[in-house]
Amino acid sequence: MSASFATITNFVTIYCGVPILIVGVMGCILVSIVFLSLQTFRKSSCALYLTVMSMMNIGQLMFSLGPRIMVVTLGFDGSESSLFYCKFRGYITHVFVGCSLTCLCLATIDQYFATCFRPRWQQWCNTRVAKYLIIITITVWMLHGILYLIFNDHVLSSTTNKISCTTPNPIFTQYRACFVILVLFGYLPLTIAILFGSMAFRNLQQMAYRTVPLIRRELEKQLTVMVLIQVIVNIFTLLPFTTVNALSEIPSLTINPDTKTKLNFAATITIFNFYIFFAVSNR
Repeated sequence: MSASFATITNFVTIYCGVPILIVGVMGCILVSIVFLSLQTFRKSSCALYLTVMSMMNIGQLMFSLGPRIMVVTLGFDGSESSLFYCKFRGYITHVFVGCSLTCLCLATIDQYFATCFRPRWQQWCNTRVAKYLIIITITVWMLHGILYLIFNDHVLSSTTNKISCTTPNPIFTQYRACFVILVLFGYLPLTIAILFGSMAFRNLQQMAYRTVPLIRRELEKQLTVMVLIQVIVNIFTLLPFTTVNALSEIPSLTINPDTKTKLNFAATITIFNFYIFFAVSNR
C-alpha cells in the first residue's frame, strides 16, 4: 500500500505541481505588474497588500514547490547535502507563507475600513499606513522564522540510513504542528479573512445607497470582489490541508499504522491545495 501511495504522490507532484508552479509564478508576476503600473491601484492600500502578497507567493512557489518537483524528477534534494540550505529553505518558506497570509488578512481588513461609512475608519486606508504594516509584518515573520534556523538540522534515519532535513526537537515539532500550521497558517487567517471579507461585502451593498463618487465606488467594488474571491479560494485550499494536519495530531488515529499511512498520504496530496492558494491569488 505504501508503494502505491508513493507512486500516486510522485504522479501528482509532476502532473499537478509543474502546472501550478509555472502558472502560479507567471500569474503572480503579471498581477504585480498590473498593480504597479496602473496609477489607480498604486494609490490603493489594498492593492499594495495584494502586490506584496503576490511577490511573497512567487517566493513560496519557487522555494517550496520547486524543490519538491526537483526531488521527484531529478532525485536531487539540496537540503540533504547542505545544512545551510536545509535551515535556509525552512526559514525563507516560513517567512513567505506568513507574510502572504498576513497580507491577505490586512487586505480584507483594509477593504472593510474602506467601504465603511465612518470617515475616521476610512482614514486608516492609505498607503502610508500600509507600508508601515507591511514592514512590521515582514519583520515579525523574519524574527519568528529564526526558530527554523535554530532547530532544523540533518538527521540520520536508523531504518533507511539516509540523511534528511527535519526538526529533531520534539517540542518545536509539536509547536510547529499544533500552533504554526493549524493556527497561524490555518484557522486564524481563514477566520479573519471570512469575517472581514463578509463585512466588507455587506458594506459594499450599503454603499450603493450612500453618496459616494462613482470612480471610488467602482474601485472599491473591484478590490472587494478580488478579496472575496481570494477568501473563497482559501476555504477550498487552506481548509483541507489544515484539517488533515489537525487529524494527524490525534493520537487515537495515528496509533494504527495503516491509518497513519493514509493520513500521511492525504497530507501529501492536500499540500498541493495549499500551493494552489499561492498560485491563483488575485487572478
